[in-house]
Amino acid sequence: MSTGVETTSGPRPAGSATTTLRRVIVYLLLFIVMAVAATGVGGLLDRLFTEADLLGETGSSSLALPLALTLVGGPLAVLLFRALWARLNEPAEHRSAAWGLYVSGMYLLSLLVSTSYVFGSLAALAAGEQGSWKNGLGYGLAWASIWVWHRWMWAHPSRGPLSLSSIPPVLGSVLGLVLVVGASVGLLGSIFERVLEISMSGTSLGTPWWLGALGLLVWVAGGMLVWWWHWFHVAAAKYTSALANVALVGIGIGATAVVCLWGAGYVLYALLRFLLERDGVFSQVLGTAPLALAALLIGALAWNHHGSVLAQRPGTVALAARLVISAVALAAAASGLGVIINAALAVGTTNLGGTSATTLLLAGISSLAIGGPLWWLAWRPMHPADPDGRRVYLVAVFGVSALVALITLLVLGYRLLERLLGDAPGGLLEHTRAPLGLLVATVLVAAYHFGLWRHDRTLAPAPPSPTRLRLVTLVAGGGDGRELAAEITARTGARVTVLSRQDGHPGSVAPARVLQALDGLTAGHVLLLAGPGDRLEAIELSTHPG
Repeated sequence: MSTGVETTSGPRPAGSATTTLRRVIVYLLLFIVMAVAATGVGGLLDRLFTEADLLGETGSSSLALPLALTLVGGPLAVLLFRALWARLNEPAEHRSAAWGLYVSGMYLLSLLVSTSYVFGSLAALAAGEQGSWKNGLGYGLAWASIWVWHRWMWAHPSRGPLSLSSIPPVLGSVLGLVLVVGASVGLLGSIFERVLEISMSGTSLGTPWWLGALGLLVWVAGGMLVWWWHWFHVAAAKYTSALANVALVGIGIGATAVVCLWGAGYVLYALLRFLLERDGVFSQVLGTAPLALAALLIGALAWNHHGSVLAQRPGTVALAARLVISAVALAAAASGLGVIINAALAVGTTNLGGTSATTLLLAGISSLAIGGPLWWLAWRPMHPADPDGRRVYLVAVFGVSALVALITLLVLGYRLLERLLGDAPGGLLEHTRAPLGLLVATVLVAAYHFGLWRHDRTLAPAPPSPTRLRLVTLVAGGGDGRELAAEITARTGARVTVLSRQDGHPGSVAPARVLQALDGLTAGHVLLLAGPGDRLEAIELSTHPG
């Protein structure tokens, strides 16, 4: 898409608004008819796989919709694609953002739908679900063919998109990472759960458990294949575009850190409860602890891998990742502090069937113990920091804290009025301690970061005042005009126009006096009269010279 094209007469340029609108419309139509055709073909294949023996007897009425979608969407998709593919020989069409957006959108949609259906069917087959594993397989194969087609378009040497070309591999690797982490946590959590049951109750594993684990293993293998293909084969790990850096920092570092911290916090909480209570804790706490332990391990592995990739990126990307980790850890620590305050206020109140003060206290301590040290390591409060690098972060944290505080105040006001109007049982403190604890923690976070922001503003150097003197008209006699003009330009940067006096007598004005006369003037254009003799006069003509 061209920018800054100047038009006078004749045909409109390729980058005009009309051409851009035309591209958006036709590529949107191609996207729609391509999706319609894929859905129709998928429906036919699904009927073929699941009801092949009844296709000619009872399946004629249910064939109407997939047949209509196939017969209408298929030919339209082929005709529209052939017309657009022929136009891609033109450089403007080849470079257009609409073409890149279409390929990226259909690439990701087909990848998401095909992996969901195909991996789901294979997982059901591995789990022993003989009657239902074929359901959706036809849709998965149809959308997989669409993905293969658009993968070929994306990699085409002469017609592949130039604009937004990094979207498919980057977001494809993100999809694979999500599948791998989610399925691995589920698989490893189920293994830990069975091991824990055996160690505590002596029960055997049994066949059903293995079937469920095999189903999760299919999702792990499929997600690993998608992630490896995009991350290593297509080399998305080496991309340095803005989208690649955002995905690396936001998903590869931030999201995996969230998974790891949640697992670590819950494991610590479960251990504390088990050590203090023991009786009756297994079903309430240790039932989720295996999943949390799996999240801790898998999240740590994914976090460590993307951290090694981050080490090869510029310093600004590393700083952004450190700030993201700081934000995640700060949220965990602040939540833990709020829960601890809630538990402290719960002492002496009547428990109305909710969570006990001891349970709240252990949860708050676990969250604070995990988030606090990590925040200290990532934020480095005792080390000098670059004010410019963290200014946006400070403003964002203060803004989010203000929003949380506002919502908490609304909840607190509602709880107060609800209790004062007599519509809720229990004491006033029992109804307000939860939002009050969160409000105190949020106010402390906001005050700390607001103070840092004010401190950074005092350290930031004052912006240099722009030199307003732009033009000097110098009236001088003899040959001293050129000497004065050179001195004025060297010291002020202003453009000097020299006019000679008619008398021709040279002056005796020193350059230091001339510069002193110009110092402090606020006009952009100054008339300077030098001579005869030591006469010197500066006249401000205009503030904004032409």
